Amino acid sequence: MPLPDDTRAMLHTVLQRQPVAALATLHGGVPAASMVPYALMPDGRLVIHVSQLATHTADMQTEPQVALLVTAPQDTSPTPLALPRISLQGLAQPCPTDHADHAQARALYQTRFPDSEPLFGFGDFSLFLVEPTQVRFVAGFGQAHALTGAAWRLLMANAP
Repeated sequence: MPLPDDTRAMLHTVLQRQPVAALATLHGGVPAASMVPYALMPDGRLVIHVSQLATHTADMQTEPQVALLVTAPQDTSPTPLALPRISLQGLAQPCPTDHADHAQARALYQTRFPDSEPLFGFGDFSLFLVEPTQVRFVAGFGQAHALTGAAWRLLMANAP
């Protein structure tokens, strides 16, 4: 079932206003959480720029299944339990400089994070693209919506 217009607008607002996600990876079979800035490709894939020195990068190279959580700021709700939030499960894949989507991914990331430009000159930083396979959007109490990866891509392709 498609999301109502106001719910869709809220989802896009959360994604636009919150530039940081919690990233969950598997570290030796044990869940590990970290934080990553992200940008969005037009098809809904998330662009992350990570260091080879970070544990989560090695985790994604070993096991590409990841989860990300993006939450609205606390000031958008009287209680943390009612905060709008987007939980995405997906596959993280490297996006090397010769990848067809690298130039666009880099441009989108640098547009969102202009201060990241010097990091692209460091040899240990690289882009990953996270392809969501399942998405859950909680717009508030009793307002949970589950989306398949295909439904997410369609929703993002028709973003305002």
